[in-house]
Amino acid sequence: MEVSNKLDKLLFFEQARKISEANYTSDPNDADNLTKWAESLLELSQCQCPQDSLKMIQDAIMKLEQALSINPRKHETLWCLGNAQTSLAFLTKTEDEARPYFKQAAKYFLQAVDEDPTNEVYLKSLEISSK
Repeated sequence: MEVSNKLDKLLFFEQARKISEANYTSDPNDADNLTKWAESLLELSQCQCPQDSLKMIQDAIMKLEQALSINPRKHETLWCLGNAQTSLAFLTKTEDEARPYFKQAAKYFLQAVDEDPTNEVYLKSLEISSK
């Protein structure tokens, strides 16, 4: 990806994060907004130093868990939680530390597939997480 495309992507997700944060103040029980907010944080976390990345991922997980408390069967949120757990796994130092995060990710991917069995992205995520 070219530098300008990376910057555009960063600006896009930062703007999405700000919009979701503003929307949250008017409706804290909007599971779609919480999921979008978390997705933005996960994307932005990829451009951070490890400590800041970890904080953003943890914040995203809290928002996703809040979204699931509102709508426990929201497949987009389940899939996003799987991605967040995978991101945590990649921030660990050893395979033993990473294993529980990968297992948790697979659990969320499976739940997403259960809710939307024909979604190719979910199926591929589940397949990859089992390896």
